[in-house]
Amino acid sequence: MTMTVLFTLLIVTFLQELAHAGGIPGCPTGCMCNDETFVVQCEHSKLDVIPITLNPAIQRLVLRNNKIKTVDAAFQFYRDLQYVDLSYNHLVNIPTKSFLHQEKLQELHLNKNKLSSVTNKTFQGLKSLTVLNLRENFLEELSRGIFSILPKLEELNLGQNRIAKIDPLAFEGLLSLRVLYLDDNLLSTVPTSAFPLMGSLAELHVGLNAFNTLPNDCFKGLSKLSALDLSSGGITNISQDAFKGLTGLRNLNLADNRLEEIPTSQLSHLVRLEELIIGQNEFRALRKAAFKGLTNLRKLDITGAKNLEHIEKGVFSDNMNLETIVLVSNKKLENLEEGALVGLPNLRHLVLRENAFKSLPESVVSWNELRALELTDNPINCDCQLLWLLNLANQKNLTNVQCASPLQLRDKPLKSLTSDDLGCSFGDPTQQVIIVTFCVSATILLAVLGLFLFRYRLKVRDALKDYKFNKRAISRKEHEYQKTFSEDEYTLRAGNCHQLPIKHIPVTEL
Repeated sequence: MTMTVLFTLLIVTFLQELAHAGGIPGCPTGCMCNDETFVVQCEHSKLDVIPITLNPAIQRLVLRNNKIKTVDAAFQFYRDLQYVDLSYNHLVNIPTKSFLHQEKLQELHLNKNKLSSVTNKTFQGLKSLTVLNLRENFLEELSRGIFSILPKLEELNLGQNRIAKIDPLAFEGLLSLRVLYLDDNLLSTVPTSAFPLMGSLAELHVGLNAFNTLPNDCFKGLSKLSALDLSSGGITNISQDAFKGLTGLRNLNLADNRLEEIPTSQLSHLVRLEELIIGQNEFRALRKAAFKGLTNLRKLDITGAKNLEHIEKGVFSDNMNLETIVLVSNKKLENLEEGALVGLPNLRHLVLRENAFKSLPESVVSWNELRALELTDNPINCDCQLLWLLNLANQKNLTNVQCASPLQLRDKPLKSLTSDDLGCSFGDPTQQVIIVTFCVSATILLAVLGLFLFRYRLKVRDALKDYKFNKRAISRKEHEYQKTFSEDEYTLRAGNCHQLPIKHIPVTEL
C-alpha cells in the first residue's frame, strides 16, 4: 500500500470522526454546510478548487458560480454524492477517472463552462448517472460511443455548444435515454443516422441549428418520441413524409421558423398530436381545414406571427377536441370570420391578447362553452356592436377589456360601461333583434311589391282603365233609366188616364 493511499485513508478517517463528533470545522468561507441533510452549498464563494475539508458523508454538493478550472482528486473523498452542480465555473478539461469513485452519483451539472472535448473515459465510474448537463460549453463533435459507459443515463443536455458533427454510433449504449437536447448547435442536417440507437427517446430538442429543410423520414427510429422541439431553426421546407413514423408524437414546436403556409398535409401524419406551437412564422392566413387530420389536438399556440391577418371559417373543422386556442401578439390580425371558432364543443380557453381586433362578431364562437376569454391590448372600438360582449363580461371570466375608441371612452374598462355609453337605443338585445327583423321584413315586402308593380305596370294600367270605363257606363245607364221612368213614362201614363174607361166592379165581386 503506497504512502499516498495511506495518507488519503487517514484524512478520510479523520474527517469522518469529526463528522460523528458534531460537525466539520473546515466549511469554507461563503459556504453553507448542513451535516443533518448532508448538503453543501458554495455559490459565489470565489473558490478556485474543489474543497477537501467537507463532511465525507455529503450527498449534495453545489459549487455554482465560482472560479474552479479543473476537476481534481478531491472527489475521491466524497463517495456518497448523489448530486453535483459545477455549473458557471471555468472548467477547461476533466481528467480521466475524475469520477471513478462516484458510483452513487445520479445528477452531474457541468453547464456553462469552457469544456471543448470529452471522451468515453471522462465519465468513467458514473454507473448510476441519470442526468448529464453539458449545456453551454465548447464541444465541437460527438465521437463513437462517447457516452456508452453511462448505461442508466435518461437525460442528456448538449445544447448551446458548437457541435457540427455527430458519429452515427455516438449514442451507442444509451438504451435508457429519454430526453436529448441538441438545440443551438452547428448541425447542417438532421442527425437521422444517430437516432435508431435511441429507441426509448421520448423528448428531442433539435431547433436553432444550421439546417432549413426537413427531409423525408428524418426522424426514423424514434417511434416512441412524444415531444419534438424544432423551434428557431429557420426551417423553410418540410417534406411530405418528414414526420412519418412519429405515431406517438403529442407535442410539436415549430415556432420561430420561416414557414409561409401551415404544413397541413405534412402534419396529418401526427394523428395523436395534442399540442402544436407554430407562431413566429410567415404565413398570412389560417385557411379552411388548415389542421386537417389532427383530431386529437387540444392546444394550439400561434404567438408572434407578424404577417398573420386573417382566419377563415372552418379552419378548425377537424379539431373537435380543441380546449385552448392562443392567438397572441399577432400585430396584423384583425379579421376573424364569423363562425371561425364555432363547432368546438370542448373549447374552454380563448386567448386573443395583443392583436389588432377592433371588434369581434358575436357569432365567431359558441361563447356559452368558454370558461375564460382574454382580449386585453387590442384596439377595441366600443360601440353598440359590442353590447353582447358587455353582457358576456358580466357572466364570464374575462380579463379587463379596455376601449381604444371612440375618444370619450378611451382607456375605460368595458365592464364599467352601459348600453347608453355604447350608443345603443335599446338596451335589450331581444328588442334590437325584433326591431331589426321587422325593419328588414318591411323593406323586403316593399321591395317585392314595388318590383311586382313595375313588372306588371301595363296590366295594372289597363285594369284601372277598364274599371273606370265600366263605372261610367253603369252610371249613364242608370241615369237614362231614371230619366225615362220619371218623364216620358209618367207623361204617357198620365195622358192615358183620360182615355181609358173606368171599370165598375160589381157588388157581388167584392
